Amino acid sequence: MNAENVKSQMRKGTLEYCILLLLKKEPAYTSDIIQKLQEAKLIVVEGTLYPLLTRLKNSELLSYQWIESTQGPPRKYYQLTEKGELFLGELETSWQELNNTINHIRNN
Repeated sequence: MNAENVKSQMRKGTLEYCILLLLKKEPAYTSDIIQKLQEAKLIVVEGTLYPLLTRLKNSELLSYQWIESTQGPPRKYYQLTEKGELFLGELETSWQELNNTINHIRNN
């Protein structure tokens, strides 16, 4: 068994949650999302992020709006929808339960 494979699967499993957490704070442009994820040591490339954002939008968890840019063409800014906020609440509950379970096993 390879630890890198397991770590990769763990990161993939939390990526949606992390994106929703970021967008809860404020709408964001794709490159801003990537930068914030990289700052948190969750390395993501555009080829991974774009399909995920599309899937979240198609699930009505995100919406977007085009905003004019001073540095080129308009940019697509993603934001949470009301449905996305409810879904994020469910994920936060699940994350807390999982975290409590792991801490219980680790400490007992």
